[in-house]
Amino acid sequence: TWFGVGLLPGAPGTWGSLAALPLAWYTLKFYGPLELAALGLVIFLVGCWSSAIYARRTNDADPGAIVIDEVAAQCLVLTAAPLSLGFFFAAFVLFRITDILKPWPASWADLNVKGGFGIMLDDIFAGIYAWALLYGLVLLLN
Repeated sequence: TWFGVGLLPGAPGTWGSLAALPLAWYTLKFYGPLELAALGLVIFLVGCWSSAIYARRTNDADPGAIVIDEVAAQCLVLTAAPLSLGFFFAAFVLFRITDILKPWPASWADLNVKGGFGIMLDDIFAGIYAWALLYGLVLLLN
């Protein structure tokens, strides 16, 4: 639930994506995009393990309260972002759009890959689309 963020009312995926932004900003500012990618990988691995436990305990294949998948994917997307509020906002919006629309293979993973890995994987696929769109936007505007 990313420290309870996924339990906030409304749209947990949006809250989870927002919760990733300060962590990503700090990591980019003081370390860089490679370290943010490494952090995203660690969060992904922890998410595979922890979301499997949470899903099993709640008897729900993909509980909405699990938002560590959004945090990991948002970290991935933000590796393409310059340290700018505008680009961070664009990364947030692009990821939310791709996470909601779930273009293939995100839709395939969402329906076919089970367990903690499945909970995490569809968001990573959506994040790859958002990363590519953001990268293109950065190239276009810089």
